[in-house]
Amino acid sequence: MTKQVVIANPIINSPFEEPERHFRFDDEGITDEIVQERRPSSYFVPIAQPKKKGKLKQLAFDTEWTKDRIEENKMVNAIRRHVQLWRQGRYTDDVTRVTARLIQHWTAPDRARRLFFCQQEALDTLIYITEVARKYGNNAIRNDIRAANEDANPDLYRIACKMATGAGKTVVMAMLVAWQTLNKFANPQDNRFTDTFLIVTPGITIRDRLRVLLPSDPGNYYRAMDIVPASMMDQLGRANIIITNFHAFKRREKIKAGKLTKELLAKGGGSPFTESEGEMARRVCRGLGNKKKIIVINDEAHHCYRRRVGGEDAKLTGDDRKEAQTREEDARVWISGLEAIQRKLGVKTVYDLSATPFFLRGSGYSEGTLFPWVVSDFSLIDAIECGIVKVPRVPVADDAMVADLPTYRNIWMRIRDDLPKKRRKTEEYFGEPKLPVVLEGALQSLYANYTKYFKRWEKNADARDNDLTPPVFIVVCNNTNVSKMVFDYIAG
Repeated sequence: MTKQVVIANPIINSPFEEPERHFRFDDEGITDEIVQERRPSSYFVPIAQPKKKGKLKQLAFDTEWTKDRIEENKMVNAIRRHVQLWRQGRYTDDVTRVTARLIQHWTAPDRARRLFFCQQEALDTLIYITEVARKYGNNAIRNDIRAANEDANPDLYRIACKMATGAGKTVVMAMLVAWQTLNKFANPQDNRFTDTFLIVTPGITIRDRLRVLLPSDPGNYYRAMDIVPASMMDQLGRANIIITNFHAFKRREKIKAGKLTKELLAKGGGSPFTESEGEMARRVCRGLGNKKKIIVINDEAHHCYRRRVGGEDAKLTGDDRKEAQTREEDARVWISGLEAIQRKLGVKTVYDLSATPFFLRGSGYSEGTLFPWVVSDFSLIDAIECGIVKVPRVPVADDAMVADLPTYRNIWMRIRDDLPKKRRKTEEYFGEPKLPVVLEGALQSLYANYTKYFKRWEKNADARDNDLTPPVFIVVCNNTNVSKMVFDYIAG
């Protein structure tokens, strides 16, 4: 039986300094042994297991550490070493005056709002690739990035930063916009920089949240998070920024007409009633005027990819197949829209930010394969060890064994067929919440654990006086019908 490891305090690094320690993983999972160095960047590729006989059939990839294959992110680790040496040496000597001033502002020890190391490292990496690498003869970095794009994005130059959810990607976007815009203002002839940005999100909610990236917004991050010195805020106002969601890339009908009329006029070709590629590009980027060489910032960029031609054909059925088809169509709209804007207006660089920049099932790539153009990595386990994100807990007290694993360890496989679906023609969930017995047991188990820790916090006067965050009970659901049912159950 696998040994249970309980780590009382997983925070072993400062969020404001480069990580110096990490918990070691072995063949059975995480250990409580601390290694006195930074964890190398790597990812885990799941290995498909054969289907099990009997009541429980394994229909998905097993995600136990003991069944995973670890892959080192060689390019990330190589770039990380170069950036680290540069940071320790001629950090502000090899860049423009504007960049040097921004770095000094971001890293000032007396800042009221210190930036996380992972945020600074993401920008350091992008700055190194753009301004420094060539000075040290490291042209291979840009060549490797271009080669990585050749297979999946031959018409685009994409660079990705992997950052755990909660590590502050929006702040990194603000830093990127400031670095580019202020350098372009200082030297308009420098083609390495631009003041024109298209920020693309996967949904309306995220788009609205990113309004803080507009210098004109009252709550903009440049001022609120002290991204830009006060004396440079007016210059930042020259930035041209459009925030949209990828759905805007869908070509719209210009004139309404009947189906038969469209078919007759199309004659097997494109519909004269639908926007052309150029018309779509100009509509989306209308607010940018005649600006060329746009920088695109993709938020949650794992939704943006083109299915690999001749790649792996994952055999999916039922809901998995429909979900994969929906993902593929959304991803195609996103990537095709960017390619159209590149052809019609010109895209300088696409900066991808995501906590999970991996190819998914149905993409034609091996599931879990990291985007090969990722240049920096700050993983969830790194963020936990630095105290940046909340520490997730699993029900370690579960002793209800089914097959060879505790019931709640892989609960999704045991409840998914009994949960309400969510499709266009599916009715909204309402009525008395009737949860699967296993799910109800899991919620009760986790809630009991939450209650214990909340009461401990409640009795800690120092914690409450110093505004230390109490424990939070969070349930993540796969669709809104399930979340409504779980909400009603938790709410009593």
